[in-house]
Amino acid sequence: MPEDRKLLEPLSTVVSGALRLLIGLLLISFVLSLFNGAVPFWSGTDNCVTADWIAGSSSTADALFDVRGGAHVKAIPQYCAEHPSSQQRLLAVLGDVPSLVLLTGGLLILNGLLRAAAQEGVYTLRTASSLRLLGWWLLLGSLAAALTQAGAHAALLATLTTEVTFSADAVLHTSTFPYLTILTALGLLTFARITRAGATMRGDLEGTV
Repeated sequence: MPEDRKLLEPLSTVVSGALRLLIGLLLISFVLSLFNGAVPFWSGTDNCVTADWIAGSSSTADALFDVRGGAHVKAIPQYCAEHPSSQQRLLAVLGDVPSLVLLTGGLLILNGLLRAAAQEGVYTLRTASSLRLLGWWLLLGSLAAALTQAGAHAALLATLTTEVTFSADAVLHTSTFPYLTILTALGLLTFARITRAGATMRGDLEGTV
């Protein structure tokens, strides 16, 4: 439907382009890793973890960074593996890949939603179902990704320092709660119900004409 296609721009073009670019980068990175063992661009290339909750300060750090009077430098340790083992490499990858999976899946669902809406119309039951799917994907996926990445970072950190052990407390410290993503997902679920109600009413009206 031409009218609906206009309503979906420029989002439809941007999402389609971003999805193609991301898939292209993934394929190129995969091929390069097969031929020359290069590290994929989405993985943790430095195998490092920053432990900002055990930060401290010292006069040495203040002097090193030329601090003005009345101020001090906060030293935040970043632990890195010089010669990472297979386990450490895997944990580094797990610390990054879930977010990439969440992004790729979200773009695929959104692209499918926009294509279907452009062909069949915005106010349809299919659009409502796709909105609902995208909402649940972001809601559950963001929580799963955050938990997986936090666990991987905590486990990697435990292999790099004796100051930290792998525990629920360490996972909590390394986690970042996806507030905005959760709010966006709840908004999508709400709009999915609104769209479904609108599509149902539209069907009833068309049936009575």
